[in-house]
Amino acid sequence: MNRTKSAAAHARAQKVIPGGVNSPARAFGGVGGIPITIARGRGAYLTDIDGNDYLDFIGSWGPMILGHAHPAVLEAVIAATHDGSSFGAPSEPETELAELVVEAIPSVEMVRFVSSGTEAAMSAVRLARGFTGRDLIVKFAGCYHGHVDSLLVSAGSSALTLGVPNSPGVPKGCTADTLVLRYNDVVGLREVFAAKGDAIAGVMLEPVVGNMGLVLPSPEFRAELRRLTRHHGALLVYDEVMTGFRLAYGGAQELLGDDPDVTVLGKIIGGGFPVGAYAGRADVMKKIMPAGPVFQAGTLSGNPVAMAAGIATLKQLTADPPYSRLDRMGQQLEAGLRAAAADAGVPVQLNRVGSMWTLFFAATPVTDFDTAKTADAKRFARFFWAMMDRGVYLPCSQFEAAFLSAAMTDADVARTIQAARAALAEVAA
Repeated sequence: MNRTKSAAAHARAQKVIPGGVNSPARAFGGVGGIPITIARGRGAYLTDIDGNDYLDFIGSWGPMILGHAHPAVLEAVIAATHDGSSFGAPSEPETELAELVVEAIPSVEMVRFVSSGTEAAMSAVRLARGFTGRDLIVKFAGCYHGHVDSLLVSAGSSALTLGVPNSPGVPKGCTADTLVLRYNDVVGLREVFAAKGDAIAGVMLEPVVGNMGLVLPSPEFRAELRRLTRHHGALLVYDEVMTGFRLAYGGAQELLGDDPDVTVLGKIIGGGFPVGAYAGRADVMKKIMPAGPVFQAGTLSGNPVAMAAGIATLKQLTADPPYSRLDRMGQQLEAGLRAAAADAGVPVQLNRVGSMWTLFFAATPVTDFDTAKTADAKRFARFFWAMMDRGVYLPCSQFEAAFLSAAMTDADVARTIQAARAALAEVAA
């Protein structure tokens, strides 16, 4: 494919934007080469500025479950902009979207909107500490909760792609009250609660991890998380920025049957616009100012255009639920990719749930951060570019989840499997 215009655009961007991108995940650091510059998205496809079309398995890193430029979302956004884009005052769309979230997620009674998943995670940590009067936060190696100083330790995909465990500029004091455990490690979880349980404010995790590649929780791990947090009076915080409204309408917690105390949301609830939220039990959420003493504020929080996009997206997801069809296409894709890898003689592990999946170039099952790191990132990079050259756009890191969208068809899945067969043959050569 000819990508000369993308190369020129990236060179231009590098003169005024650090690294030429506004988020490191877009820089192709994990696969090498020059990132493509996108001109437009329609349905399941992206078109770059050179005119190349790609079947999009990134979906803006998760939000675009309906596909790009969905008519219902476009109509709602255009209508909202005619009334103004931000007021710095309450507006009815904020309440309407909050009501939709409360109706969708049984563990949620109240919602506070912010402008990003990072803000939501940061605020949820502050809320857990303010509600409990404790300082310690437990997180899990490989889980990413935004670029919050106190949580940017063993942070997962972005740090992995850049080859560093966390970020320069984060003082040691910021992470002194963050305890990092291994995902799915029940023994380690019991040990830390036995030693420090009465000082732990909360446990934050991705209930299904997408930021070290897709990793599923074991039933025992989930059950012990809920038992221990309840026993010790700590809050269980599910970061569903990626999984919320994707794995089921009620998120991973609906699919798994879990009931966290606080849920962090983003991505899909904004319909492609900058939105985050943290939500949960009323007694916990009422600690947030002005109802309570825990401070959090934001100039653009709950802006009506983003709220309109979120409302339209959630209404579309209820009017025409895509979840069973997405899972069926996911099953077809999983079976096809497994068969293609076996035929090529390339050892892989394919982790999938619903419309989220990762093809790990690893010989043994991937269940946590340590096993994710055994994946062959160089082999993945070769696979990535072989798929790109066949018009299939995958996440540009071995350590990121890929997403199906409701705009995809069985023909798109078949095309992906066919492309993967050729790409895996190249990798095996």
